Amino acid sequence: MSICLSNNHLNTHKVGMDQDDSEGEAELRKQSVGGWGLLQIAGCTGLTAYVVWAGILMPGFRRVPLRLQVPYIPASHKQVQNVMTLLEGRSGKVVDLGSGDGRIVLEASRHGFHPAVGYELNPWLIRLSKFYAWRAGCYGQVSYVRQDLWKVDLSDCSNVTVFLAPSVLSLLEVKLLSELPEDAWIVAGRFPFPNWKPCCTVGDGVDRTWRYSVKQLRQERVSQITREGTAV
Repeated sequence: MSICLSNNHLNTHKVGMDQDDSEGEAELRKQSVGGWGLLQIAGCTGLTAYVVWAGILMPGFRRVPLRLQVPYIPASHKQVQNVMTLLEGRSGKVVDLGSGDGRIVLEASRHGFHPAVGYELNPWLIRLSKFYAWRAGCYGQVSYVRQDLWKVDLSDCSNVTVFLAPSVLSLLEVKLLSELPEDAWIVAGRFPFPNWKPCCTVGDGVDRTWRYSVKQLRQERVSQITREGTAV
């Protein structure tokens, strides 16, 4: 028994198969591109995070013990304004320890503080701070110094601002009380000093800021020592 198929029938069947194959390949190509696209996005995201860490954050951490490392988190506009509110009526030198991108120093200069100095270990953040100062037309009116905050001489500082982690603040208390002049004020943002009683607070939540008077803190320290001596 023989089966004969016309050329037209064979051609029609072949065209149908080709169309099915093309549609299948296109569908597979879409799926492959989709998966590859997700992989590319994940890879680029990871690479970007590493570049930011290695290029911007890591340089400032290499010489700092792990428990004293403070990640760079820019102060919000509200936080900066709260700092200025607590320093209202003050003048003279202001120092920001761990100044990040320099925005608090820049705002203090605009409020008449002079000199206004930021101390920061990360060289990239120092460059960024200077760029912002130049863009704001304040270049030369503010200073950004790459220096370890533990080595900064605070004996002539009337106003100090800090946005640091609690682990650092507890250790910084000794340095501030031993070096700052009697009339100095200290303003902390995000976290309060763990062992000090603030004389004033402004804001709520993450925007809260605390002000401390060196004179008051020393008086409280003397009273505490006296009470402890009496108890013994």
